[in-house]
Amino acid sequence: MPWSARWSSTGDCLVPSPAIGLGALLAIAGALFQTVTRNPLASPDILGLSNGAFTGMLLALVFVSASWPVRTIGALAGGILTAAAIWLLAYRGGVQGFRLIVIGIGVSAILASLNTWMLLQIELETAMFASAWGTGTLNGVKAAPLAGALLCSLPFAAAAFLLVPRLRQLDLGDDMAAATGVRPNIVRTLSLLIGVALVAAATSIAGPVAFVSLAAPQIARLVARTPHLSLTLSALLGALLLLGSDLVAQHVLPVTLPVGVVTVSVGGAYLVLMIILEIRRRA
Repeated sequence: MPWSARWSSTGDCLVPSPAIGLGALLAIAGALFQTVTRNPLASPDILGLSNGAFTGMLLALVFVSASWPVRTIGALAGGILTAAAIWLLAYRGGVQGFRLIVIGIGVSAILASLNTWMLLQIELETAMFASAWGTGTLNGVKAAPLAGALLCSLPFAAAAFLLVPRLRQLDLGDDMAAATGVRPNIVRTLSLLIGVALVAAATSIAGPVAFVSLAAPQIARLVARTPHLSLTLSALLGALLLLGSDLVAQHVLPVTLPVGVVTVSVGGAYLVLMIILEIRRRA
């Protein structure tokens, strides 16, 4: 889709670009996950929630209907059920961040294989549509479902910002937080539920766009030079990251690509850089 069409009231979308809102939602979700697990690698896409949303969307598409409300509900249900499964598998009297990530990576791999198998079994036309959505794309985003997803996400985004003071207290340690009246497990559970809802809403519109939720909060931390993740700055940088990636996908490269292809490439380089810096830090 031409860039100008995303700014046009007569085009498919009535807002400047869906990348702004969806990038912000992904970044807020990533910041919540990384804060409560205290691990910079804990993002919804790494944990498999995006693949879970894709699985839900595929099942809804094949067995129910191709309409956007059905696909959206399927993606939301897939993301939430995947998060619940990972949480139950990782729970041992509490959820430890490293165990959550390892189990999430395993669940993500299983769901990715299941998604590939389902794409090979369904009709060609349906498979082509689902494959395009599964790469993470902003092309063809309609105003109605986008507005619906953003409106549904607003209460969750507001709740995330209301939790910020309690998340700051969690940084002091569970014992210190409990001494100040904060219930660590309840705050963590609420934060993860809010993160799941935000990433599922974004995924239901654009598909599983990778690495925005992983990279944006950490870039925000580097920019702000603070030990805490800023939700506001993360949201801003998530919007800019997805907007810039969409611009590259649409206009800079020789061929037009889904935005998810660009974010995967950028995110992969970012992940390698993080690993190199971590190895040097520990050396």
